Amino acid sequence: MKTLKPGEIAAYCDVHHRTVSRWIANGQLKGHKLPGRGNYRVQLDDFLAFLQKQKMPMPEALASEASSSVARLLIIDDEPAFRAAIKRALYGKGYDITLANDGFQAGIKLIQLKPDLITLDLDMPGLNGFEVLSYIRQTPEFAQIKVVVISGLAEAELEKSESQWRRCGSG
Repeated sequence: MKTLKPGEIAAYCDVHHRTVSRWIANGQLKGHKLPGRGNYRVQLDDFLAFLQKQKMPMPEALASEASSSVARLLIIDDEPAFRAAIKRALYGKGYDITLANDGFQAGIKLIQLKPDLITLDLDMPGLNGFEVLSYIRQTPEFAQIKVVVISGLAEAELEKSESQWRRCGSG
């Protein structure tokens, strides 16, 4: 895991290195002290999450490293309130979050983004979550993506469809 010194972070953010040390000391930026002199170090992922949380621009020099180190999350749900709630819950946790409001849009975004993690609603009009999950598991390029099924279906309906979603999920 790549670490950054406060001076490096200061250069990226165009601030004094003491400002970065204060961010760490105040708990705004996750970092750790080295034994001995007590110099700070910050993991790259923690710095990138800090930038996102503070709505600060991504330094161009880190853009390529950021795209490879930030987990890409695709939220697939037809209900705007549920999409927003999931996004809110995961915002600032180090994810690059993308939203899809139906199964068709999800397919397009899957191909474009190749996400690391997907949250998926089963009950959607048109191309439903079962069909999306089946597509993911049957496509070698996507088969290893982690999928978290989140559904507003009643418990009885979920139990009735359990064999269907398990069959889709195991590909």
